Amino acid sequence: MVVPAGRPWVMRMRWTDLLFAHWPVDPEPLRRQLPAGLELDLYDGQAWLGIVPFRMSDVSPRGLPALPVVSAFPEANVRTYVRHGDRTGVWFLSLDAASRPTVEGARVAFHLPYLLASMSIETRGDAVVYRSERRDPRGAPAALDVTYGPSGPVRHAQPGSFEAWSTDRLRLFAVDGDGALWRTEIRHAAWPLQPARAAFAVQTLSAAAGIELPADLEPRLAFARRVDVRGWWPRRADEG
Repeated sequence: MVVPAGRPWVMRMRWTDLLFAHWPVDPEPLRRQLPAGLELDLYDGQAWLGIVPFRMSDVSPRGLPALPVVSAFPEANVRTYVRHGDRTGVWFLSLDAASRPTVEGARVAFHLPYLLASMSIETRGDAVVYRSERRDPRGAPAALDVTYGPSGPVRHAQPGSFEAWSTDRLRLFAVDGDGALWRTEIRHAAWPLQPARAAFAVQTLSAAAGIELPADLEPRLAFARRVDVRGWWPRRADEG
């Protein structure tokens, strides 16, 4: 794991039972939501929207034990892919979480558009049953009800593949209340990706973010059981 030079990581977390669901989308609605300094990062000339539900656990500052009440909770993010100069990363349109301390803390410390939701995640055999209903007035109403799981063995993404391009993202960008652009670095081992299946009963997160998904087009799916993550404090995007 290559880490940013000269700075220690400050936050640890574990991500488990992740579904990566991606759709090709019209780039213009996404571009209109990007702040100055960011441009869309395309794959084969196409913009993509990702919806990623998962479970967070062992969330804690460096050197401190994880507190059970606030360190484990479901999360679901809506994301696209961007670049700032020669740096690539993730831009979040929304992040729903079932932990109020995480929502409020991440909005302040990391400038991320977290929103509070009522959520549940349950494992039934190799299937994950995931439900979320947003209840934060700072965002449009949105819900997610999906059952998903792996459908094949672990295969690490090949360099240059869509799976590598969409998941090997060790940087996120965010904008603060004054319009300043920030970047946050993360590090983790290679994703243990598996082919996936998913049945969406309800999915209004993308519409709430102002993005229309293509009709009658199945998403590209991948599953990951677990990665352990380290995160650094944000810094201004144009800093060296």
